Amino acid sequence: MPLPRTRGTALRQQLAELRGPDVPAKALDARALAALAANPGCRRRAILDGAGVNKAALAGALGSPSAFGQSQFALTRGNAFEAKVKADGGAELLRLVHERLDRSAEPPAHARVPELTAIGPEGRTARTALALREATAAVGEWTLLDHPMLALDVAGTPAFLEPDAVVVHPDGTWTVVEIKSFPMLDGSADPAKVGAAARQAAVYVLALEQVAARLDPAPEVHDRVLLVCPKDFSNLPTASAVDIRKQRAVTGRQLARLTRIQDIAETLPEGTCFDPARPAEELTAAVESVPATYAPECLAACELAFHCRDRSRAAGAVTSLGRSVRAELGGLTTVTDVLAAARGEAGDAEDPAVAALRRAAELRAEALGAAALRVSATPGAPGATALEAPACH
Repeated sequence: MPLPRTRGTALRQQLAELRGPDVPAKALDARALAALAANPGCRRRAILDGAGVNKAALAGALGSPSAFGQSQFALTRGNAFEAKVKADGGAELLRLVHERLDRSAEPPAHARVPELTAIGPEGRTARTALALREATAAVGEWTLLDHPMLALDVAGTPAFLEPDAVVVHPDGTWTVVEIKSFPMLDGSADPAKVGAAARQAAVYVLALEQVAARLDPAPEVHDRVLLVCPKDFSNLPTASAVDIRKQRAVTGRQLARLTRIQDIAETLPEGTCFDPARPAEELTAAVESVPATYAPECLAACELAFHCRDRSRAAGAVTSLGRSVRAELGGLTTVTDVLAAARGEAGDAEDPAVAALRRAAELRAEALGAAALRVSATPGAPGATALEAPACH
């Protein structure tokens, strides 16, 4: 008699059926988990990532191929910069850690750099955990872990993550290091890119905290990470300490939601499957059966962004205009509703969003009327017909 399936086993089986019985799962990485935190309300992304669906292949099968991802040139440049930062046993990297995060410690004249190679991701994860334990016990020494392997439980499945570096301080505390190839100009970098790096680092911090929790006593994992970038327009490294407490909290909540992904899966029609080999009509219906929360920021973080954008625009959803606009419009969820409210054809006049839209329409009409009068009063000027536009269009 077969043993009854546990909830975890049933969930894995259900996710495999959604992915396709013969389709291997695409492993989640830190970028994908960070993108989930950037758009926590998107049920579509949650179920597709939880099931291990290859969203790039799915987007291509839907007729909206993704342009998401780094160019080969950017990857080569990034690898060259990372090698420069870690040269000479990571001397420059450790100097930046000491300078930006731990001036009270002894300067890192030398450091331990343990060997982390092993067979398979499970072997590398175990080797990393051992190296962290040994480094924490070596009080008074700096230790640099170059590309350690960490495991983070996501919806009952381990996601293997590989941060650029983890530094163990002489007091036994741990710091995540993110090395990026975008420049830091006059001490600051592009806020959007820094935010993405912070969300990615938050995933590593959560994984490190799970490793630390298995030690006694548990070492502290710093909630400030070191972001290393090229200085100005050179290839010289500079660094900044980034507080990732907010990103860590948001990511933690989103990962907790992923553990309840079965609740989303149970709402799908029977037989739903996201296998890119399925007919386009069937595949489109499967994807559309899961609600999406599109925003322009998705274009830089999700392979399905073009497909979701097209559907959002076709439906006239105000989310396609951006989250800030959506937040200002309250209960008005479509462009048609917004225009009708501005014209006074619909909406509650007591609603602050409706009142603001109507006032904006009045001001626009007044400005166009005044411009038309100025043009008509100018001798020899063309008529004001071109300026006479409807209050909203």
